[in-house]
Parts: sequence; C-alpha cells; structure tokens
Amino acid sequence: MHTKILIIGSGPAGYTAAIYAARANLSPILVSGWQQGGQLTITTDVENYPGFKDVIQGPWLMEEMRLQAEHVGTKIIQDQIERVDFSQRPFKVFGETGSQYTADSIIISTGAQAKWLGLDSETHYRGFGVSGCATCDGFFFRGKRVAVIGGGNSAVEEALYLTNHASHVTLIHRKDTLKAEKILQERLFKNEKISIIWNAVVEEIVGTETPKNVTGIKLKSPTVSHIDVDGVFIAIGHTPSSQIFKGFVEMDEEGYIITNPGSTRTSLEGVFAAGDVQDKVFRQAVTAAGQGCMAALEVGKFLNQS
Repeated sequence: MHTKILIIGSGPAGYTAAIYAARANLSPILVSGWQQGGQLTITTDVENYPGFKDVIQGPWLMEEMRLQAEHVGTKIIQDQIERVDFSQRPFKVFGETGSQYTADSIIISTGAQAKWLGLDSETHYRGFGVSGCATCDGFFFRGKRVAVIGGGNSAVEEALYLTNHASHVTLIHRKDTLKAEKILQERLFKNEKISIIWNAVVEEIVGTETPKNVTGIKLKSPTVSHIDVDGVFIAIGHTPSSQIFKGFVEMDEEGYIITNPGSTRTSLEGVFAAGDVQDKVFRQAVTAAGQGCMAALEVGKFLNQS
C-alpha cells in the first residue's frame, strides 16, 4: 500500500505526528509495532503529562492518543517493520506480516528501550518500586530511601535529581570508578544525601506482596550484602530502536538518529525522526509528543515543496 506519509512507531511521538498529519488531510498510515503505545504502556502512574490534575495511567493515555489519531483519519496497522529500503523514493518498508508499504515521506518514531538488569525480581517489582526514569517517578519517593544502579552520566544525573525528593540516595556501581563526566562526579561526591557502594552487583530486589512494594536489595559485594530502600532506579542506559535504519540515515555512536538542530529532519531528504529514537537528553512523553508535532509540520512543508 502507498501513502504520502508513513509513520513507524506508536508512542507519543508517532501518535501526535499522526494527529497533525491527518488534520492536514495527508492521510497518514501509522505502523504501530507489536507493542502499541511504546514505553508508556508499561508505565503505571503518569503525573507529569500536562492537562490532567489527577494521576493517569500510561496505557490509558496511549489508548486515548490512538483513538484520537484514528478519529481524525489516520490508518493504524498493527505490524512490526523488519526491513526498510530508503535508497530511492518512494521509500519501501517491509513488515513481519508480509505487508509492503511505500511512502513519499517517513517519520521514524520507534523510540528507545531502557536497559534492564535482567533479574526476575526486577521485572516483578517494575512499577512497584523499580523504575527506569527518575524524572518520571522520583516524585513518588518523597522522603524515602532509594538506590540508583549504574555508573555513567545517566546514573549520576538520576542520583543528583533524586536528592530533590528522596531522603537518601545510594548509588550502586559494579566497578570502583565512575564513567560519568568529571563535573558530574564532583557534584555527586559533594552531595551529602548521596552515598556510593563500589564493586557491587545487584543479585535480587526484595519486597512485600500485600501491598506490592520494594523494601531492599541483595548485593554481591565485598563490603555490603543488603541495603534497605523503598525504590530502585535502573540507570544503565537506553538502546534506541534504530537498527533497521542503519546505513540509510546518520546516527551517533550509540545508535541515536541524528537530526538537524531545531528540526526533525534526518540526513536523508524525506525521512524525519521524532521522540526517543533521536532524543537521548529529555526522553519524556511531552517532549516526544512535541517532536511528533514538529515532524508532521515539517513533512507537510517537504511534500508541498517536492
């Protein structure tokens, strides 16, 4: 099937791009992937998305965005894109279902996935004390004890941010030195609300069942075997879902798609990128939605000029 605009991915960026493109009478097709709604579908309480005075649920917000996109004229197809050919226009895209799509323009909004430790207990308590985003969930741990796992920029930034809410933050790192920038390390070491456990590996996250809450962490460490915490923030990085686009659009060393400053344009004319697949700084639903809006508006101008 052919379309003027093909949107790949269905998080806040993809759905918002679809809403704006459909309202411009561009009849977009959105291929959602198997996990419709992206990372927010595994997020429970959302308290920082504008427009809602009460806590809302991530899956509900994504469902509302999907319904709005469909209501204004977006055709949404549940399929997983496995291969693309952007060597010439119209661009060709191939789904796992066997469907083939051609498009005059592409908006990539495939997002990113937080890296996890891979523990069963981590999965069990995800959303009940285990989180991959301090700016999303730090507010829920006001006056409580939390731990951050990691040693890079993300981990140190999350630890520093959490001191605005938590009574104490413990940074747990598997090595004896941090990978974070020196200026961040200096801030971390000076902060009296932060302590560090070196050369430690998380073996298990422990907690209660009724109610379901994290209460501590078991460690494999020369010095500490257990700490009591109310929350655990995993900050060992993100992986952008960009592998199938390699060789067609420019990316950085981590796989994030590079866009022009202040724009969603990629290195390939007619291909745009929005949301976490190109944003490794903010990674928020509201910024992803804003970038989706930008992408749709820029695609409209591109199509009018081409």
